[in-house]
Amino acid sequence: MVRFENVTKVYPDGTKAVAELNLHVERGEFVCLIGPSGCGKTTTMKMINRLHEPTSGKIYVDGRDISTVNPVELRRNIGYVIQQVGLFPHLTIAQNIELVPRLLGWDKARRARRVDELLQMVNLDPAVYRDRYPRELSGGQQQRVGVLRALAAEPDLILMDEPFGALDPITRETLQDELKRLQAKLKKTVVFVTHDMDEALKLADRIVVMKDGRIHQVATPDELLRNPKDEFVAQFIGRDRLVASAETLTVADIMIRNPVAAPPHFGLAEAVATMRKRRVNSVLVVDEEERLLGIVTARAIERGIASHRTLGEVMETNLATVTPDQPVTLAIQRMLLGRLEFLPVVDEQRRLKGLVTNTSLVGTLSRTAEARGATA
Repeated sequence: MVRFENVTKVYPDGTKAVAELNLHVERGEFVCLIGPSGCGKTTTMKMINRLHEPTSGKIYVDGRDISTVNPVELRRNIGYVIQQVGLFPHLTIAQNIELVPRLLGWDKARRARRVDELLQMVNLDPAVYRDRYPRELSGGQQQRVGVLRALAAEPDLILMDEPFGALDPITRETLQDELKRLQAKLKKTVVFVTHDMDEALKLADRIVVMKDGRIHQVATPDELLRNPKDEFVAQFIGRDRLVASAETLTVADIMIRNPVAAPPHFGLAEAVATMRKRRVNSVLVVDEEERLLGIVTARAIERGIASHRTLGEVMETNLATVTPDQPVTLAIQRMLLGRLEFLPVVDEQRRLKGLVTNTSLVGTLSRTAEARGATA
């Protein structure tokens, strides 16, 4: 589907961003480009839709040398999703999604059907969201629409440049899950740039590790965990942590480090707005010293909104917690026994340090089990 042949990119100031790159992305494959800042991963991806032109070498998309294709025509047939979303604020959600199909000459009825189909695919009710504007959506919802816009014209190839990097951890996990589900259903060819190894391990069929403008290693997630090429790759993926047994992992190894939190004087209306923006259904309540006081769920706000005004008035204070140095096995026990979806992580002074969620727990332990089984 996408083939690089001896591709090099040198900028006018002499910087060699990419050097003699050779890579073949198969049709229907999800490939992640990852590496330290300045390694050439974003430049590599942007050369596919000619946002950057290679200095030498050839790039083929579906067998065609892209240097012979009009750039506008090329881009209309490639989906593109970026971190900043890039929705047009003066257009409705439907108008944003149908933009490329309109440019391609689709009739109105076909465009409308496609918009509704895509919105339903990510659980956004067309009747509710079709005529809204981007400013009326949360960050996570806007990013969903950005992905839908890339899918709208049914392209075979989609490029994604750190699309979830600006979102909070819980929203990012949710969108990763949705993207994985969509990819399993639609079988699109995806080239995905990320700096997050956990994201790459979760989403990719193959991971391309880059360093100094060159491909350093290409492998499946399992192969990368079992056989990192050298110490650079081992350190970059955190090999020691990922292949450790569950008994040796600590809560700090798997916790989300930036959970959604607010002070007790925070108004209920503000809390609702924050939950919608961050796409979560609860807020952890902390004092000025970041000590955990309690939790407020969307359901609690619903019950108390008529008679209460602040989080402090409706928060639940009887919380199960863990500390960062405690074993993951203890977190598992507490979450199972309490039937908890998440578990706050606090230090000895009860200052909030993170959050363990079912998703982060299962994802880490499944990779650990796979790595252990493969190296046994």
